[in-house]
Amino acid sequence: MFYFFFESRGSKADDPVVLWMTGGPGCSSELAVFYENGPFKITDNLTLAWNEYGWDKASNLIFVDQPTGTGFSYSTDVRDLRHDEKGVSNDMYDFLQAFFKEHPEYAKNDFFITGESYAGHYIPAVTSRVHQGNKDSEGLPINLKGFAIGNGLTDPAIQYKAYTDYALEMGLIGEDDYNRINKIYPACELSIKLCGTKGTVSCFASYLVCNSIFNSIMALAGNINYYDVRKECNGGLCYDFSNMENYLNQGSVRDALGVGSRKFVSCSPLVYEFMLTDWMRNMEVGIPTLLDDGVKLLVYAGEYDLICNWLGNSRWVNSMDWSGSENFKQASTKSFLVDDKEAGLITSYGSLSFLKVHDAGHMVPMDQPKAALEMLKRWTQGSITDDNSQILKTVTEMPEKSFQS
Repeated sequence: MFYFFFESRGSKADDPVVLWMTGGPGCSSELAVFYENGPFKITDNLTLAWNEYGWDKASNLIFVDQPTGTGFSYSTDVRDLRHDEKGVSNDMYDFLQAFFKEHPEYAKNDFFITGESYAGHYIPAVTSRVHQGNKDSEGLPINLKGFAIGNGLTDPAIQYKAYTDYALEMGLIGEDDYNRINKIYPACELSIKLCGTKGTVSCFASYLVCNSIFNSIMALAGNINYYDVRKECNGGLCYDFSNMENYLNQGSVRDALGVGSRKFVSCSPLVYEFMLTDWMRNMEVGIPTLLDDGVKLLVYAGEYDLICNWLGNSRWVNSMDWSGSENFKQASTKSFLVDDKEAGLITSYGSLSFLKVHDAGHMVPMDQPKAALEMLKRWTQGSITDDNSQILKTVTEMPEKSFQS
């Protein structure tokens, strides 16, 4: 399993260790290394430049290409490709055990699991696996403190229902289209329930049925970038990552990384296909236990992302049944200030925080790098909503209330 590890630029011995997983499924974490929160960016002449807002300025950073078959992680045995979160989380637990055995000087540091997009599936599964391993005294103890999901897919039943509400509010569809597309949802909801009880075939059917909601919106919305509705899509992943692929496929770079002649691709179609039966599974179910055991969760979302929009994420967070759920629902929403300017809106109670990030799409650390680094610092170093720090001001009304169903 291929990974990058970057020591903290802060050079503090007790800086936290942060694991990052990119989604897809099947997209390499090198996307984050070079375009989001890694220490470097790739210039047009294929050289590296420092990222002023890399998360290594506040933490020791691990980026892993996973599941197997993603990026530079590979196996010659197709049976090593994963199709569910049990396989994914076991592999990642084994990786973390090997990592901390190799680097025991970091084993006692606070450990946080983060990522975005389809990692809304990976992150809860891996966090639960680490938490269970600690409780069972299995292997080396890992000092797990929290997990963060950025613009993730976590609870499909709730998030797919939010598609039309978000699309209508953003002017991507009209009222008639809204009413017509909503008629698909009952079949989607039923298919998700069958996926949870019947297994693989019903899960693939659920993927097809539910994604017809998203596809119907896109057919009407035109050539928009569904990762950032302010922009047009230029095909493929909607973004140009060619500099990264050209850089990583240079012979000198491959030799330096020790990956031989293996060609790098940003996202693996094969891994994507293998994970299709995992897509519609609800990964929220294991989170309440983690929260109640004191493992903190930050869910954050850029406001202009359609595919894993902030509204759907806000709804599953608010609907989650845990010991602090009623207090969380009643908690005031506050401004998240960066340089005395409102960079987002945050609601927090106990172990749970939700942050809606302004002027950002699907890839928050790419669109708002400074705000994303501040978010990480405040969250890992204490409370992201410390009222005594004067970084927040109360917002009188939650902006999503008009959407509540």
